[in-house]
Amino acid sequence: MSTDHKETVALFVDVQNVYYTCRDAYQRHFDYNHWWAAATHSLEVVSAKAYTTASQDPKRRQFHHILRGIGFEVMLKPFIQRRDGSAKGDWDVGITLDVIEIAPHVDRVILVSGDGDFQLLVERIQQKYGTHVTVYGVPQNTAQALIESADQFVNIDNKFLL
Repeated sequence: MSTDHKETVALFVDVQNVYYTCRDAYQRHFDYNHWWAAATHSLEVVSAKAYTTASQDPKRRQFHHILRGIGFEVMLKPFIQRRDGSAKGDWDVGITLDVIEIAPHVDRVILVSGDGDFQLLVERIQQKYGTHVTVYGVPQNTAQALIESADQFVNIDNKFLL
């Protein structure tokens, strides 16, 4: 086998989760450009998806364009405002389906989310496909079970913030 094989990777970013966890913990924004450069250094990116809600707001639409410019496929879902005032823009099932679909075809999955619901997904692709999983999350806002299930957990801290 050739020694120049780069590890293949698929990136999955739960945009709403990273936005709120960074805002709540640090009152700052996630630096997608810096993160991409650090996370993908010496890796071959096979797929990169950022999951967020659709919006007519010009600033949000500009943000979606920035994500595309970095290299993400931006996955948009309608933001649902319920009658009781609560809102829903959850991508957990969509992220899960996409991860399961690509996991057998890459060496590593990188998930940016602190959502503990992804623990079962992480464990399943590790066991079924032998795919390594790196999770990036804000330590105090990331489920302990998700941290423990990952092959590697990387703190989102000052180096990944604007």
